[in-house]
Amino acid sequence: MDADLDLFLISVYCTADDLLPAPARNARRRLSDAEIVTLCVAQVLMGIPSDRRFLRAAKRQLGHFFTWLPSQDALHKRRARLAETIEWLIGVFAARSPGHRDDLVLVDPTPVECGRSLETTRRSRLAEICGYGYSRSHSRSFWGMRLHLACSLDGTPRAIALVAADRGEREVALKILPRALRGGETIVCDKGYAGHAFASILAGLGATVVRPPRRNERDHGIHLAPIRQRIESVFFTGKDLLSLERHGARTPRNLFGRIATRLLASLPASASTTSSAVPAVRLSTTPRSHVASII
Repeated sequence: MDADLDLFLISVYCTADDLLPAPARNARRRLSDAEIVTLCVAQVLMGIPSDRRFLRAAKRQLGHFFTWLPSQDALHKRRARLAETIEWLIGVFAARSPGHRDDLVLVDPTPVECGRSLETTRRSRLAEICGYGYSRSHSRSFWGMRLHLACSLDGTPRAIALVAADRGEREVALKILPRALRGGETIVCDKGYAGHAFASILAGLGATVVRPPRRNERDHGIHLAPIRQRIESVFFTGKDLLSLERHGARTPRNLFGRIATRLLASLPASASTTSSAVPAVRLSTTPRSHVASII
């Protein structure tokens, strides 16, 4: 695929404009929903998390696409309102990607930090959905969410959940994997997913779990490091190039929209799509006491 920003934005806009229903007439809205989605994707690809700085840059670099740009407040509010629309578009693009029907599925979570100071954890509106967690791969504790991803080898998402950092890996995986499996897949994961009950439940869905052995287990002789590196590369791209941890969200609704936009920007744009595609993504940003019933 040609890594050209203009071509990517054209593909995103055409797909969204073709599939999204025509909005009700509103004399105050000069940009359609498809144009707002395209602006949000452009913001991620340009690496400018701040809405104010992005709108200044967009006026210079995207003026040939947008003759009029919304205010900072308008962009903020419409992105939050279009969160479910962006989520649905992720499913549309993913369904048309080559890896959507891959028989090898990678599963892993990654931290999405939402604050560092004690005062933030007490006063932030994100406190109702966030929790404390520990990242073994980064050897650090954090406060925020975890993005649990089930994807193919090329990074195409099959199922995603955004949940509190203190939720168990296997608990969340058993919620999202049934949406990603059709039967006959091989699931590659790490030692955090070890457990006979976990493996037996997925076996009932027709999937086989392959993971590195624990210290008290026999080595099965399968070298999984090169395969596991694929999902680490997906997370690195999301954090380094798409500013996944620099989301700048202050409310659950805005966090939902900003994370969904970054996931949409990570997908290759397909030339042909159909409105019958079913999203494989469901991001949960509801209060902690209700998360289990949503995902």
